[in-house]
Amino acid sequence: MIRYRCMEREDCQAVQTLFEECFSHPWKKEAIEESLGTEGYVSLVAESDQRVVGYIGYRSVLDEADITNVAVSPELRRQGIGRQLMGRLLSLAGEKGILTIFLEVRVSNTAAITLYEHAGFHTCGQRKNYYTEPVEDALLMSYSK
Repeated sequence: MIRYRCMEREDCQAVQTLFEECFSHPWKKEAIEESLGTEGYVSLVAESDQRVVGYIGYRSVLDEADITNVAVSPELRRQGIGRQLMGRLLSLAGEKGILTIFLEVRVSNTAAITLYEHAGFHTCGQRKNYYTEPVEDALLMSYSK
């Protein structure tokens, strides 16, 4: 069973480990810890058998937010964890008065793009050479209430 909840300081090492599994340039543990104490940051985790298996977070300013990261353990992908995290984040953002949410995604990450489109995001631009290792463009996507 998957449990969804707000991230706590005790989760920082597990989230950093998850990021290492999922990203070519993962955030360091110190950056994850710092985000927890920064106004406007919201972080949610998915937990299975007391192990963090998913993460989603955003940073807001006024009524806009940027999704910072979405990560699901590779062995648990395509089981609805990302969809659940996104749904909970969008609901929470709505409760907090967020009207528009942006994110960037690798143009080759079709699974993530499909997830975001199903959640109601639309492509609104492209950022040239946004990602490194490998160098790749990013789609800029937005969601509006």
